[in-house]
Amino acid sequence: MDQQSTAPQSASKLPIPRWEFIALCAALMALNSLAIDIMLPALQQIGASLGVENENHRQYVVTAYILGFGGGQLFFGPISDRFGRRSPLVAGLIIYVAAAAAAAIAPSFETLLICRAVQGIGAAATRVIAVSIVRDTFEGRRMAEVMSLIFMVFMAIPVIAPGIGQFIMLFATWHYIFVTMAVGALIVSAWSLLRLPETLRPEYRRQLTVSSVLGGFRIVLTNRIALCYAFASTFIFAAMFGFIASAQQIYVGIFNVGEMFPVIFAGVAGVLAFSNFLNSRLVGRIGMRRLSQSALLLFLVISLAWLVVSLEIKMPLWLFITFFASAMLPFGALGANFNALAMEPLGQLAGTASSILGFMQTFLGGILGTLIGQAFNGTVTPLAAGFCSVSVAALLMILVAERGKMFQPHNPPISGHITDLH
Repeated sequence: MDQQSTAPQSASKLPIPRWEFIALCAALMALNSLAIDIMLPALQQIGASLGVENENHRQYVVTAYILGFGGGQLFFGPISDRFGRRSPLVAGLIIYVAAAAAAAIAPSFETLLICRAVQGIGAAATRVIAVSIVRDTFEGRRMAEVMSLIFMVFMAIPVIAPGIGQFIMLFATWHYIFVTMAVGALIVSAWSLLRLPETLRPEYRRQLTVSSVLGGFRIVLTNRIALCYAFASTFIFAAMFGFIASAQQIYVGIFNVGEMFPVIFAGVAGVLAFSNFLNSRLVGRIGMRRLSQSALLLFLVISLAWLVVSLEIKMPLWLFITFFASAMLPFGALGANFNALAMEPLGQLAGTASSILGFMQTFLGGILGTLIGQAFNGTVTPLAAGFCSVSVAALLMILVAERGKMFQPHNPPISGHITDLH
């Protein structure tokens, strides 16, 4: 049996409608976004309540979660390749709910950080398994198209989550934000238990031994295409983590937007959601490689222009939003397609491959994003410099992956579109 390929089942054979399959995968992935974005308006109150004097140290509430989320994926990937997708998913959701509830009553900043790291570990199951079941079911351009639709749906959370957090803060304390996370995870847990099918066929399950796990890691890490696209995706997501870590300081500290922060944040997130929708419409015709590589060059040009302007003038809010939203427009063609390109040659190792890809994106990307966030100096220049740097690094990885030959399609165009979700 070929260790690096499977024959994905047709989505039409799923026991649930295709639209529900996409919505459920999006909901699972959205729990991770909820755990970050809903609390951004509360960082200042959390710091004041728990005695955090250094403003930049408030970002550790996000960083602790991201590090737990990244590390946990190395565990859930091999587990899901052995026992299937459903049981590890339920275990992760239980951890997520328990940690969120514990964070709501954390008596100190240190305890809160521990709870956040554990919550991230639980959330790791949702990301790994959502990507794995898509790879179990689709391949090639179809997989990239489905991933774009999933990203588009789950992007509703970054749009509305800061507003929900701000609304909670009007009537209650930051503790109830974590209660909201726990309730949201309970709802998704019930939906998954009742409706999610098992997508890993018995003949593709792997033995769970040290040698098999290490062997799976070796296959993934020695595949040039998968590894380089995983690194490219890591660098790109580092830019997003850097923005998330410093968003509250930029919008409130520099531009003094106050309670308008969730509205502005939602507007930019809406651009990213549209970008993912646009990618889902184009990738079947243009191809993952051509589309993502063109988008990366555009991302680099916009980031470079943003950096140059930020060095020359004190950037007003409208210009900052213009540059950032412009950078988000090609972003949708980067995340989904880089993920699909990294996963494509590793079908039978979908869980392990997803865990390594997720670890790199969130753990390594989180560290790089933290460095970008911690470089905040009261201006937007560090963020612009971070975007520019990671786009150059991602381009180098793509050149290595493709041996210097870009814009070469590897899969034929697909007929029809997954956007017909009936």
